[in-house]
Amino acid sequence: FVFFGIQGYSRFTDGANSTVAKVDGRPITRAEWDQAHQRNVERIRRQMPGVDAKLLDTPERKRETLDAMVDERVLLAAASKLNLAPTDERLQRLFVSDPQFAGLRNPDGSVNRELLAAQGMTSEGFAQQLRQEFAVQQVTAGLRNTGLATPAVAAVSLDALLQQREIQFERFDAQALKGKVAPTDADLETYYKANTSQFNAPEQATIEYVVLDLATLGKGVTIGDEDLQRYYAENAARYTSTEERRASHILVKADKDASAADRQKAKARAEALLAEVRKNPAGFADVARKSSEDTGSAAQGGDLDFIGRGAMVKPFEDATFAMKPDEISNVIETDFGYHIIKLTAVKGGEKKPFESVRAEIEAEVRKSLAMKKYAEGAEQFTNMVYEQSDSLQPVIDKFKVEKKSATVQRQPAPGATGVLGSARLLQSVFGTDAVRNKRNTDAVEVGPNQLASARVLQHSPSRTLPLADVKDRVKERVVAQQAAALARKDGEARLTMARQNETTLANTAVISRAKTENLPRQALDQILQVDGAKLPQAIGIDLGDAGYLVVRVLKVLPREAAPGGDAQFTAQYAQAWSTVEAKVYLNALKKRLHAEVKEVEVAAAIKAASAAAP
Repeated sequence: FVFFGIQGYSRFTDGANSTVAKVDGRPITRAEWDQAHQRNVERIRRQMPGVDAKLLDTPERKRETLDAMVDERVLLAAASKLNLAPTDERLQRLFVSDPQFAGLRNPDGSVNRELLAAQGMTSEGFAQQLRQEFAVQQVTAGLRNTGLATPAVAAVSLDALLQQREIQFERFDAQALKGKVAPTDADLETYYKANTSQFNAPEQATIEYVVLDLATLGKGVTIGDEDLQRYYAENAARYTSTEERRASHILVKADKDASAADRQKAKARAEALLAEVRKNPAGFADVARKSSEDTGSAAQGGDLDFIGRGAMVKPFEDATFAMKPDEISNVIETDFGYHIIKLTAVKGGEKKPFESVRAEIEAEVRKSLAMKKYAEGAEQFTNMVYEQSDSLQPVIDKFKVEKKSATVQRQPAPGATGVLGSARLLQSVFGTDAVRNKRNTDAVEVGPNQLASARVLQHSPSRTLPLADVKDRVKERVVAQQAAALARKDGEARLTMARQNETTLANTAVISRAKTENLPRQALDQILQVDGAKLPQAIGIDLGDAGYLVVRVLKVLPREAAPGGDAQFTAQYAQAWSTVEAKVYLNALKKRLHAEVKEVEVAAAIKAASAAAP
């Protein structure tokens, strides 16, 4: 749902531009693809603030976004056709039991509408999103959760993965040889001319900007004590601890599909047991042990421990939460049969005093009123920065916002957050109208309930720095290259001797993917690829600027036994197979639902985006 929000399978409608893919006869438009990719980029930037934004906007990443959209829509279509959406009752149970939604639950288990509103969602939209999410999970859950791998089959793969090899090796470290090289000015100039792109000063702009958000608008909100008291009374459930009740029950089973005669017979038996416990309430537990057909609680005298709302079927819950301690209910009918309930204890349900939550209420009311003002102010802010585009002062005067300044580049700086971390705002800053005509940017949403507009004060285009300004950087790179060349020369000489068995390498070790001996991944891969039938064998591995490595592979050793045996690895292997099987099933669904990507349109869209990129 990262890609298309909560609109659902029923809202896959034709867009205003070309179709780049189809699923079950419904199109994915180029506009939807562009929007999905932008949301995906912004999500990744929030998770990894230091990531280079350029790496997220390549043709390969855009294609990944489209493929993911196709997969999601295939799963949604399959879930719809298979009727996998949970019922309202099951959806409520999932919501109240899943820890990831704890922050969105009120004490009584209901959804916190204000928190949803702050995220731009309604409770109905949130319920639709959850229903779709759980439905999609069910499409492949049977494959993903039922992987099976026999020990013999798993052992073959684990042997290949965890195999050990005894080696001799010698490292020729380029860093240690830097003192032996002395590049000339001609060397530096040659490197500089061949690599001028490494010494470009990036395009940048000095800007001033303003931000309109809830915090700013909330400063001017006046709240009376009467308003706070009213909010406290209207939202009493939020300030009341969750009530739980401890109950015991006696169950006489009667399946909901049983005949009327069988259900009547079960009810009559329940009525007889009710009469028995009414005569002797203290013997309720003994009757439950002897007569209750609930195997989970009968041995405990029918005790169900403390339960909250939403944990039991509704008729049972309604009766339990309507009783007083030590009270015994009438016979309660559910789909499971007939119950006799005894309430044994109650805890929770206490209401916090107004004064203890006054500050919290004031903050919530202030935020709510600020959100109302924001809805109005956002439109005015947007219009003013556009209509009076030669200055930000009008919005500063009207909304009392603070003018800030910064020097920025086209992409957010590593670690940048908030306004200066918004790729959309920076894209506007470097737009033609903002750079050439020094006009305000359009109002850009840079966060939830947060708009910003910027103005370019000074623009510096990208340029190549002269050699004199970057001479130290050039020298550092040339020294690294020349030192690496020396290391490679020494290493290749030693490799020749090792292949002729004229030398013994300095170090001996037993390595595997789990025991790397600080060897780089590229070296491990090459060592483990050496043909085990042709040992001993010497190889050389170029480590680039780090130097050179000479290795003699002596023999293959059995893999090291894992603590506790192979159970953990076997489980991981089974899970890997389950993932593959789920992917195969997804591919089969794609064929069944006629999912297709229109490669010509995709190529044209990527080409057009690349041509428009700075």
